[in-house]
Amino acid sequence: MLLRTIEKFLHEQNIAATRFGRESVRDPRLVHDIRHGREPGERVKRRIEHFMNEYRRSAGQ
Repeated sequence: MLLRTIEKFLHEQNIAATRFGRESVRDPRLVHDIRHGREPGERVKRRIEHFMNEYRRSAGQ
């Protein structure tokens, strides 16, 4: 479910996966790793969700 949410966000906001990982949790491989089975911990999930919410807010959505 997290991956689906991230993929949707990337598409909607037209953001590269590496940029998303770098800006959300300082890990440019984040999305790549999740696509290949990595399961982030709760703290990382919260940081990802916070980043997406703040990004949408600053973009006026």
